[in-house]
Amino acid sequence: MSSSLVRGRYVIGKAACGCATAIEDGAVYQVDGIVRDVGSFAELARKYRPDAVHGSPGHVVLPGFVNSHHHLGLTPLQMGSPDLPLELWWVSRLSKRNIDIYLDTLHAAFEMIESGITTVQHLHSRINGPLENIVDAACTVIRAYCDIGMRVSYAYGIREQNRMVYEADEKFVARLPPGLSQDVDAMLKAQVIPLEDNFALFETLYRKYEGSDRVRIQLAPTNLHWCSDRCLSMVRDYADRYDVPIHMHLLESAFQKQYAKRRTSGSAVRHLRELGLLSPRMTLGHGVWLTDADIGMIAESGTRICHNPSSNLRLRSGIAPINRYRQLGVPVALGLDEAGINDDKDMLQEMRLALNLHRVPGMDDSVPTPDDVFCMCTEHGAETTGFGTTIGALDIGRAADMVLMDWKQIAYPYLDAAVPPLHGIVQRAKKSGVDAVMIGGEMVFEGGRFTRIDKAKVLEEIARSLAGPLTAQELGRVDLSKRLMPHARQFYRDEGYEIDDGVVPFYVMNGAR
Repeated sequence: MSSSLVRGRYVIGKAACGCATAIEDGAVYQVDGIVRDVGSFAELARKYRPDAVHGSPGHVVLPGFVNSHHHLGLTPLQMGSPDLPLELWWVSRLSKRNIDIYLDTLHAAFEMIESGITTVQHLHSRINGPLENIVDAACTVIRAYCDIGMRVSYAYGIREQNRMVYEADEKFVARLPPGLSQDVDAMLKAQVIPLEDNFALFETLYRKYEGSDRVRIQLAPTNLHWCSDRCLSMVRDYADRYDVPIHMHLLESAFQKQYAKRRTSGSAVRHLRELGLLSPRMTLGHGVWLTDADIGMIAESGTRICHNPSSNLRLRSGIAPINRYRQLGVPVALGLDEAGINDDKDMLQEMRLALNLHRVPGMDDSVPTPDDVFCMCTEHGAETTGFGTTIGALDIGRAADMVLMDWKQIAYPYLDAAVPPLHGIVQRAKKSGVDAVMIGGEMVFEGGRFTRIDKAKVLEEIARSLAGPLTAQELGRVDLSKRLMPHARQFYRDEGYEIDDGVVPFYVMNGAR
């Protein structure tokens, strides 16, 4: 057996979602990657004889963070795609460079671990068929996380229709001029695999990684417009059969709200309820454009929300009504999506954005507290993944996933004693203060160095691979994106897509519609 004692000036124990406990001069005792005891350092040091002691009175010990919504490594901006309204941004993404998927995944993992993230929900998509090619890509992504020591809850995003705009692929292609229509048709057809293959992929990965300590496989119907009702019904049945979570983008933009009205003659959320998909097993990513009735159905069913504030701002999707979710008791997780507001994967910064974005005018107590936001990226985040309640808190029986931060970096030169330690962490901690990250009892990052992978070597390999001129294939995609962009924009004009609620005031955006 391998054991260690992790100590700190403060140990932030079980958050209890709203009131985190801070044990002064505390410690966590772990054996073989499982927390066995939490208490004062003096008491645990007398009680146990660990193989190693980590931390010091100058550290604070936290549970590892969970990034509940993630897609890729190098950001779209790095790959040449500027921030645009969501529906046009998809078109600009066609021009992304070719990059080794293993290296790209490691790039994301470096940035996440450096900010205290120990578990990621990786939502993978847009790999051309056949099925064997997608299986290989999925295993490569998972291997990267395993190699660096990170936990991953992996899902391949199911997209079977409306791949470019909010209508059938063949109808949109028919709108395009000759030449462009042929190129777009070929591109879209390369992405098509039989619907059943998506579930064969899930079963293959589920069997391959069943029993893995740091890998879980779940389901991800990508969005309402990308999935038929038959697809969604199959997702429900497979999730029930295998008892796995579901993660689904929903109502990210105002245009998606209008699409749902046209398709269902009502609400996207009500439609999911009628299909039997609303439950504690379901997490809805974004959920920006929900009505009060929608939020009521979500709360009643125990469905979860993943809040992605940076992404929502950068792609002009809006500000999610987090305050209303909280008022009705909806569990909310936190995700970095493609990238945070600083174009990186910094969970500490995302926590502060989530904390401050929803501070609406007034003097009531409806705004999120630091404890609430901390819960989003720990316990609530954990419950959206296949790891569930085995992670997300420094609690006996849970995984020994911990972050050691330099308390001086948070509190120097002064922090009033009346400020709760967790409030100081959420509002002041920086990535530079993360001294060590433990996952499953193993130090995967310590003293500014990754213990399993040479970060500098990986980054240099990425830089070298992208240093040359664009390939003919890449140049073709850049050209296709430029030619297609005005036609995608025109589609939404022709079809009457508008911001149907007009200019939505800030305080309304944080409440209900």
